Amino acid sequence: MNPNQTVEDESHPYITSASRRIQLLSLHLTPLPPSQPSPQLNMLICAKAANKLEVDKVSLSTYMRGKNRDIQEKIIEFFESRPDLQTPVGVSMNEHRELCMRQLVALVREAKIKPFRYIVDDPAKYFAITEAIGSIDVSLGIKLGVQFSLWGGSVLNLGTEKHRDKYFDGIDNVDYPGCFAMTELHHGSNVQGLQTRATFDPVTDEFIIDTPNDGAIKWWIGNAAVHGKFATVFAKLILPTHDSKKVSDMGVHAFIVPIRDLNTLQTLPGIEIHDCGHKVGLNGVDNGALRFRSVRIPRDNLLNRFGDVSRDGKYTSSLPTINKRFAAMLGELVGGRVGLAYASVGFLKISVTIAVRYSLLRQQFGPPEQPEVSILDYQSQQHKLMPMLASLYAFHFATHYLVQKYSEMKKMHDEQLVADVHALSAGLKAYVTSYTAKSLSTCREACGGHGYAAVNRFGSLRNDHDIFQTFEGDNTVLMQQVAADLLKQYKDKFQGGSLSVTWNYLRESMNTYLSQLNPIIARWESADHLRDPKFQLDAFRYRTSRLLQSVAARLRKHSKTLGSFGAWNRCLNHLLLLAEAHTESVILAKFIEAVHNCPDASSRAALKLVCDLYALDHIWNDIGTYRNVDYVAPNKAKAIHKLTEYLCFQVRNIAGELVDGFDLPASVTRASIAMQSEAYA
Repeated sequence: MNPNQTVEDESHPYITSASRRIQLLSLHLTPLPPSQPSPQLNMLICAKAANKLEVDKVSLSTYMRGKNRDIQEKIIEFFESRPDLQTPVGVSMNEHRELCMRQLVALVREAKIKPFRYIVDDPAKYFAITEAIGSIDVSLGIKLGVQFSLWGGSVLNLGTEKHRDKYFDGIDNVDYPGCFAMTELHHGSNVQGLQTRATFDPVTDEFIIDTPNDGAIKWWIGNAAVHGKFATVFAKLILPTHDSKKVSDMGVHAFIVPIRDLNTLQTLPGIEIHDCGHKVGLNGVDNGALRFRSVRIPRDNLLNRFGDVSRDGKYTSSLPTINKRFAAMLGELVGGRVGLAYASVGFLKISVTIAVRYSLLRQQFGPPEQPEVSILDYQSQQHKLMPMLASLYAFHFATHYLVQKYSEMKKMHDEQLVADVHALSAGLKAYVTSYTAKSLSTCREACGGHGYAAVNRFGSLRNDHDIFQTFEGDNTVLMQQVAADLLKQYKDKFQGGSLSVTWNYLRESMNTYLSQLNPIIARWESADHLRDPKFQLDAFRYRTSRLLQSVAARLRKHSKTLGSFGAWNRCLNHLLLLAEAHTESVILAKFIEAVHNCPDASSRAALKLVCDLYALDHIWNDIGTYRNVDYVAPNKAKAIHKLTEYLCFQVRNIAGELVDGFDLPASVTRASIAMQSEAYA
């Protein structure tokens, strides 16, 4: 064997074990003249020249950006033209809050961008607007979301025509800035445990809003500390009975409560507002705490889509139980989770673009008397950033699918579709935001000391994004919801029920799992087989099915001695793994579908390469699971590892084109090390 054969050849899955050993031995025994480049450097030169894909960046960007590109560009151009509305580095909390309010008002009244119009009619356009706004200033993106998606969305989705007629225009033009007062000091994820009370007074035809104790104070309420004039307050609806000592608790409902005078902005009687102060991030959002002391509001301020109270105190609802009303209410508020998953991908695009561009530009070390090489030519840097870039592309398509399903849900109001979107949004929001939070730190590390400079944004991006793992549902709680839904589907399947659209892959996958594994397929190691989407998706779904069946058996076993709650807690880590595996299966399926649907051949080839890296990297990262049950034989596991490394290098070759596909202008990335400056080379 030629001692100068490249290491890339060695990693090809078709090279035999004996050939690899001979090659390694020859590299040790054959000295190289000092002036001759090393085989590793030959690898870089030859692979770049011979194996690099040609990518049409315009076609790739067009496919990625989609139909709402124009409105995003209009937003970015507006803020580029207004230096007075751009957020400076190191802005103080109070200045940042006022700047965010000015930015929001200017967007609506000067740029004539009206996000509220699209909340129901065109959610995809609404989320495209929020992505562009978040790239201008994350605090502005969250403030916009509080105003239109949370406060405004609660009026549209939980109210009726009378509420839309009264409040729509004021919310739309920001004359009525508002809050979404759900979370309490003692209760966040457990919404049914909220303690704030709304007691109906039939004498005055009013509800009396009360905070019964310190634990019931509404906490972390966006827009409350400074700018909010109204709040949608979630409280238990209490009706008096004929027995003066008893009341009827109808469960959690939503009420519109004015908190400041519309003209003077003075706090209204009975309302106490406290400032939550400086936070780890998002300091342009004025979070506050609200306490209510016998605050009276008209009966019409009950958002009564799912339950109403008549003048004589009679309660009526089209839904028969508290649990069904609660589920319907939360189902209508799922847009917040959809938006966070979508926005989190935007964070990752900016961060990965900065890190990849810097890694291509920055040179460090190299062979003796040879030019220094790009730090992205180092395998360690590739392993940090290339699987992340692949995951980013996967998340892009998965969250666009989520927005599509959410849009269908808003139009069709199908009960099963509502349940599907609820579970899908829970899984993607939790998975994507957790991954992004870790990746932001990795990108900072990958850029060395320059990544620590505030001007290069990793610190602010990381701090602003961190809370995404908590609000609109704590990620651990959301993943448990996904696991619970999978177990329900599993039970329904074996009781003769039908599977929902979102989980219907389980039928084929579970049947595969319950059948005998094929020992021949377990040993196939050709590149064509490993890069076959069917093998990749089957492997992901097999893992999900195996986890689902095993955790179901464990829950049955432990529930006999520990009860249902104790059994769930005993199996909690197993359940979280199940939810994660299922979410990864959905993400891969949507990525494979997006590759297949890409109309441009060069873009499709690039996406296929990235998709293969995403799939095989995940399989390799959990290779122990597949090895333990002989789904993958030892030789196949080794081939997966080597092919993953090869794909990682191939993606590195087009990394610049791939981040260019996001089409982020300099005014969005805003990092010195992403500006292709020779000063950082």
